[in-house]
Amino acid sequence: MKSFYASCSAVMLGLDPLECYLVVAGNLERKGSVVLAASPRMKKEFGVKTGSRLFEIPNDPRIRVAEPKMATYLRISTEITRVFNRYVPKEAIHTYSVDESFIKVDGAVHLWGDAFTIAQKIKDDIDREFQLPCAVGIGPNMLLSKLCLDLDAKKKGIAEWTYDDVQTKLWKVSPLREMWGIGRRVEKTLNGMGIFTVGQLARYDLKKLEKKFGIMGNQLYHHAWGIDLSEMGAPIMIGQISFGKSQILLRDYKEEHEIKHVILEMCEEVARRTRSHRKAGRTVSFGVGYSQDEFGGGFYRSRTIDEPTNVTMDIYRVCLELFHKHYEGKTVRQISISLGNLVDDSEMQLNLFDRNGWKNRELGYTVDHIRSRFGAGALLRAVSYTSAGTAKHRATLVGGHKR
Repeated sequence: MKSFYASCSAVMLGLDPLECYLVVAGNLERKGSVVLAASPRMKKEFGVKTGSRLFEIPNDPRIRVAEPKMATYLRISTEITRVFNRYVPKEAIHTYSVDESFIKVDGAVHLWGDAFTIAQKIKDDIDREFQLPCAVGIGPNMLLSKLCLDLDAKKKGIAEWTYDDVQTKLWKVSPLREMWGIGRRVEKTLNGMGIFTVGQLARYDLKKLEKKFGIMGNQLYHHAWGIDLSEMGAPIMIGQISFGKSQILLRDYKEEHEIKHVILEMCEEVARRTRSHRKAGRTVSFGVGYSQDEFGGGFYRSRTIDEPTNVTMDIYRVCLELFHKHYEGKTVRQISISLGNLVDDSEMQLNLFDRNGWKNRELGYTVDHIRSRFGAGALLRAVSYTSAGTAKHRATLVGGHKR
């Protein structure tokens, strides 16, 4: 979907998503509020995009600023998925995000026509029923269809890539971060190895890539050749699986006890997500980002413990150790926590010195059950009712924003 949040808000306001100048911002009362989405013309003519700040929006009478309607966006996303279901069964649909999906049409071509014809039918249905613009990338696997979407279809509406297009279209892609699955950090490392285009990556020595990146090096190499053997719904770039949470705080946090309150709330959320998949982890990663008023910076460190856990206070204790070791006393604006090195939570090593270990683990699942039934705000820790707490407010939001 093109600029999905902005396009939905435009239609709700009776505007043309492709012609209007519209921005969706998290909170209209805060000038530093983040722009969640901008209409195509806002991006093209004013340079305002996702991640910009409210104070960066020009003072122009044509520009409309709207607050997010997350519950409505999610309902529309669900209805669009129902459109896909007209052409293929549910198991052939993989919802990648609120505004992107993969659809496997192999078994439907004898009913509706080839992949391009099906794409056109779906695009027409969405335009007619929702007045929302979309783009469709077609490929022989998930990787090439996604690359086709990002690099070609977003300009044309519908585009199709085959393996014959890899050398002529994919290999010339540069900078490398435009290649799906390559972030800035990996790009920087590859640049240091003399690799600046996807074509150079494809022709690089495989053994050297594997030595540098491990299994990720093998995948980078094969993806540069357009090869992707993953099944529908499987992760495209298989790496370290973890459960995490990152939060940009609503204000600067200067007092150490207030920062610890937020850390505890976030550990609770990470533990809940881990338990929801019946997993436990051994590696706790913790990061802090300092305020721009103090020229940014921060740290991100990890520690591996002896026994896997999904207990909030176990994760919190490790985070505190990392916090006390690396915190420089500056103003905090962002906190990140994740739990990796996962195993199935099907067994537990008993410890003679921790008689309540089993009870603490079961207590976590009990609390999760209550919150699942009565809402995220049904049970909160006492720190959430202090001025530093954010969980009480976030429990009223959908996707971190207003309903």
